[in-house]
Amino acid sequence: MTSLGGVEDAENLAECQLDPDLRERLLDEQVECTFIWTNKAGQPFGVAMSYIWRKGSIWLTAAGTRARVPAIRRTGYAAAMISSVGTSIGPGKTVSVRGRCIVHDDRATRDWMLPELARAIRKDDEAGAAAFLALLDSPGRVVIELKPDYELNFDSKKMWARKPDAAPPGRFDH
Repeated sequence: MTSLGGVEDAENLAECQLDPDLRERLLDEQVECTFIWTNKAGQPFGVAMSYIWRKGSIWLTAAGTRARVPAIRRTGYAAAMISSVGTSIGPGKTVSVRGRCIVHDDRATRDWMLPELARAIRKDDEAGAAAFLALLDSPGRVVIELKPDYELNFDSKKMWARKPDAAPPGRFDH
């Protein structure tokens, strides 16, 4: 017996990509990603970071003294994985990217990016966004821009449609 795309297992997921509008919605709605870089020893390492999606890039911020900053300056590359968990989209959707990374330490970039990040994190709370911005806007803060040059995205709903009886509860609710 065959199902969607003539596939019954999870070996070939080529037809399980996010639709472009859902991809854009995920990138805009989510505010947290796993950010990954390579350390001096050539080993990958990642942390959860807040981000915003603007101008075709993932924008993040960190204190300039964080280990990721000199690593990015050294290699010029990083990666990020964005999950739909915690959004109105529901679970099971991801966007993973890698690409060139630029560390911005200029005031002009911080002046537009930090307020936008604060508003994204503290939606519907103007006072909370202002307080968060005051916390973020420190002298040694940098802005990190990840410009994707490779992307892999995934919509598990398309995979589970192949074998609905194997799907975890709630995977078809969104």
